[in-house]
Amino acid sequence: MKKPLTYISLFSSAGVGCFGFKQQGFECIATNEILTRRLKIQAFNNKCKYDTGYLDGDITSKEVKNKLFTEIDKWQTNHNVSEPDVIIATPPCQGMSVANHKKNDELGRNSLVVESIKITKKVNPKFFIFENVRAFLNTICTDIDGKDKSIEEAIRLNLGGNYNILFEIVNFKDYGANSSRTRTLVIGVRKDLQNISPYDVFPKKQAPKKLKNLFTGLPELKKMGEISETDIFHSFREYDLKMLPWIENLKEGQSAFQNEEESRIPHRIVDGKVIFNKNKNGDKYARWYWDKEGPCVHTRNDILSSQNTVHPSENRVFSIRELMLMMSIPEAFKWSNTATEKLNKMTSLEKKMFLKKEELNIRHCIGEAVPTGVFENIAKRIKEVLNQKVLSLKEINNIIKKEKLNETENLVSFIKNEYNNFGLENIFQIAEYANSSRQENSAFFTRKDIAYTVVKDLPNFKGKKNIKILEPSVGIGNFIPLLVEKYRTKSEVTFDLIDIDNNSLTVLKTILEKLKLPKKFKFNFINADFLTNLFNDKYDLVVGNPPYKKLTNNNEVLARYKIGAKNNETNNLFSFFIEKAISLGSFVSLIVPKSLINSPEFNITREILNEQNLLKICDYGEKGFKGVKIETISFLLETSAKKQSENVLIESYITKTIEEKNKSYLFSNKFPYWLIYRNKKFDEISEKMKFDIFQSFRDRQITKKITKDEGKFRVLKARNIGNNEVLELDNYDCYIDDMENLAVAKFLNRENVVMVPNLTYYPRASFLPKNTITDGSVALLTLKNGSRLPSEKDLEYYSTKEFEKFYRVARNYGTRSLNIDNNSVFFFGLLKDVE
Repeated sequence: MKKPLTYISLFSSAGVGCFGFKQQGFECIATNEILTRRLKIQAFNNKCKYDTGYLDGDITSKEVKNKLFTEIDKWQTNHNVSEPDVIIATPPCQGMSVANHKKNDELGRNSLVVESIKITKKVNPKFFIFENVRAFLNTICTDIDGKDKSIEEAIRLNLGGNYNILFEIVNFKDYGANSSRTRTLVIGVRKDLQNISPYDVFPKKQAPKKLKNLFTGLPELKKMGEISETDIFHSFREYDLKMLPWIENLKEGQSAFQNEEESRIPHRIVDGKVIFNKNKNGDKYARWYWDKEGPCVHTRNDILSSQNTVHPSENRVFSIRELMLMMSIPEAFKWSNTATEKLNKMTSLEKKMFLKKEELNIRHCIGEAVPTGVFENIAKRIKEVLNQKVLSLKEINNIIKKEKLNETENLVSFIKNEYNNFGLENIFQIAEYANSSRQENSAFFTRKDIAYTVVKDLPNFKGKKNIKILEPSVGIGNFIPLLVEKYRTKSEVTFDLIDIDNNSLTVLKTILEKLKLPKKFKFNFINADFLTNLFNDKYDLVVGNPPYKKLTNNNEVLARYKIGAKNNETNNLFSFFIEKAISLGSFVSLIVPKSLINSPEFNITREILNEQNLLKICDYGEKGFKGVKIETISFLLETSAKKQSENVLIESYITKTIEEKNKSYLFSNKFPYWLIYRNKKFDEISEKMKFDIFQSFRDRQITKKITKDEGKFRVLKARNIGNNEVLELDNYDCYIDDMENLAVAKFLNRENVVMVPNLTYYPRASFLPKNTITDGSVALLTLKNGSRLPSEKDLEYYSTKEFEKFYRVARNYGTRSLNIDNNSVFFFGLLKDVE
């Protein structure tokens, strides 16, 4: 049985917005609303499969939350739904709305947003959607940790570790509504959905209808109190007749406050004196236009004195049916448990009684709703991406073999003919794996979720209409679709795309042709070596994923790369890419090996980065590139900052967290390299020890070829090292007779040499015994700086859980980059309380 697509809706009012998910076939696990009268409207529309799914009450209460989790469990049991697909939250916005002039202290109310965050964090849906007013993101709330911060920061810090998040302020008229409504949309996509970014589920643009087209077929309502015979929801709402002169002569776009006759300007009589009404927002008693989409629909759409509520040609406020059309609410939506057909057959008196009881509630529900069409737009896109076919590596390789796609000509032809059948993500992967030069050039496929973590925090370049972007090793262009989305509002975006492999550029051109991007995105293709190419221009942004490769067999090329480079102690290409990118861009964001943050080889490179305004580091660990055993990070920096920011954003795929931390704390000179996970517990343990005690040595010469089962000197390996002891292991030991020409021989029978296993998160130590040496799986530590001798108590401490946790932070949660070198040996300290 196919699993249903599911959602949960919080602060859902009458369920107008999330009705769009129902329209697209999603099942509602649970919906919460504190006002019973509005929740009943959702039941009229059969929103939930189970009656227990309608959660009436305060979602902050334990009772209501427990009901929510019970419903989730029910769907897990009855429908095999492991987690909801979507959580929708539209918490109350009175404290943020520009239309609200009265409420000053809404901190507690805005903290309902935090309740949405907490529930999302616990439920862990595939997607979440938060919607609210324009000022939403900058509004202050009291976060989970009790600290006041902006809502954007609270969402990012609590959910950004597990989700890729898009924050956008949009006008809903462009995305499925027929009325102007500027709102904030926050869309989160769980990071394990590796082929989906928030842009993929962002609503598609749709042109709104003008009122003259939208209201076609609706009868005119000329008499106050008149109700359409065929539609009870199309009626002339009554108002005080004294207001009629104020609006009856207005032209489209005019407000009653623009009347020249004073008697026609909104006023009241107090003690015989005329007191003119105040016009705070400038759009009260204002007649709207036939030739535009509808105005923003507010909760007080029932009164003339609200904002732009007067019909374009009739002397009344918009009817419920007209409001529904503007808010893209389908005719199928029910406002009553009585069928609309039956309501329309009631007598005139019965209709008036019904409207007297229900009209204000309906109007208020419409005014605070998300337009149904907008959420249906998003629901449709979520359904599409969840149903898209993602090729397995086996399927990709079979296609490559069958179609002979290792030949560029065949690959280009395949993309032209099969693009629509396979989709962009599959085409990207086929093109990447078909590239026979990818290993040679150390070019690897950048997944969409990884690319999005880079793109989402790039600067918006506010105030700049035209920007220039350089990709120094573009490959097949995985970043480009995301960069196009990021900068879609710019007047012109110029890309300089450089790659040493001309075949990659040929494939990239073909893919870009299929994308059919607007002409304002201009692409220059440069087949050259980025490191030796001469650039005449500077760029607003340099972004990409340079090659990770040590150049060891071409001294001539290496010498050229090192010309002008500050770090001449490395042969790794990515270090040279970093330096040149910094010289070319105002902002630089690159994906590079994680060894950058700790290896002695890149000490100088880190110094260079410290001189820039480093804004963000994202740690992917080994999760960045499938099938490639390398740990990676990305960074974002600003080269032209007038003032350094105090903090840096640390995002981690390993700990599933995102935090802002003080740079001087993480990059402290007290330690030999950056500690991006440094915390209070680490500091507490640091206080117990004196560091920088040892220097490290590891053998590079002993191999199986020169060892044997018996011999003069025993060769110890990592597994031989226990807690202050040497372990005897069956069929594990090996020996060597000849120590001549072995560098490790200098440690033979030397006292107080400490052995620790290399490449492990479970440190332990023992002294090197007599007549033994070690191979490269063991680091040998010897004293420097005239320190006291290590004791057995010191060595025992390295095996404790406390030191293990400390050591993980000291090694930045690395897995591949755990070699004990002359940087990392720093953290094998001696206890201060040992004499």
